[in-house]
Amino acid sequence: MPSRQPFAQRIRDGETTSAPVCLDPLTGRLIESLGFSAAYLSGGGFGFQLAVSEALLTTTEIAALTRQITARSNVPLIVDGGVGFGDALHATRAIREIEAAGGAAIEIEDQVAPKRAHHHKGVEFLEPLEVMVDKVREAAAARTDPDFLIIARTGAVRNESFERAIERSLAYREAGADVLMLFPSDEDQIAEAGRRLGGPLAIMGAAGRQDPDQLTAHGFNLQIDPFTGQVVAFGAVREAYRAIAERGDSGRPLDELMQLYRDLQDAAGMDELYAIEERTTVPPDA
Repeated sequence: MPSRQPFAQRIRDGETTSAPVCLDPLTGRLIESLGFSAAYLSGGGFGFQLAVSEALLTTTEIAALTRQITARSNVPLIVDGGVGFGDALHATRAIREIEAAGGAAIEIEDQVAPKRAHHHKGVEFLEPLEVMVDKVREAAAARTDPDFLIIARTGAVRNESFERAIERSLAYREAGADVLMLFPSDEDQIAEAGRRLGGPLAIMGAAGRQDPDQLTAHGFNLQIDPFTGQVVAFGAVREAYRAIAERGDSGRPLDELMQLYRDLQDAAGMDELYAIEERTTVPPDA
């Protein structure tokens, strides 16, 4: 397992770190090959892939996917731990499982447990501050590697107030969170959060929505895109399948499709597998 220290140090040093969504090992390898410094296993995205809600995911499912991704790429993987899958005791197990699976960081948020599907529609219910504080404290104590980062996320800006979000965030840092995530509603709140909280801070949203350099200047150096890759891929597949259903072909030239198929094999790392077979079972000229 690669050392988490370089990634953790990057975050602590305030370097701009962009983490696109990653929901499978192939995408992890693609993200790594393109030079990103991190990837994000989105619970919401994973729930959609299973055609259920993030609210119904289990620790075992998230840990298993984490292990699959980290087994085939070295990109630091930030794992969405949702609400910690329960109270502080459940969060403790989640920390241990996801750390052991190779995650570089885990994000835990202060919505109620069990999490509710309506959060996908923006309807969120926050748990009491002291419950989340206990969860963060036990999470920090449960890890064995201090470079396995704990990201504490609050939804208080939209669901309580900006001041309450600052209060919650300060309490979470005091409890042991390495990175704080909140959702400022405008540039003034971004600047104010940076001034009062200091970095490192994390923010989440579609790539290009805000100036990454401006975010970093205010302490929001960890910038997570939780959905662009998934929704763009869904749109492309939908259009291709619609064309096949209506016309019998995808609308792409066959040569282009075959080149993409070869690119996919390269991204999956097939050459290293072919090489093993050529050394052991299959003649090189087969």
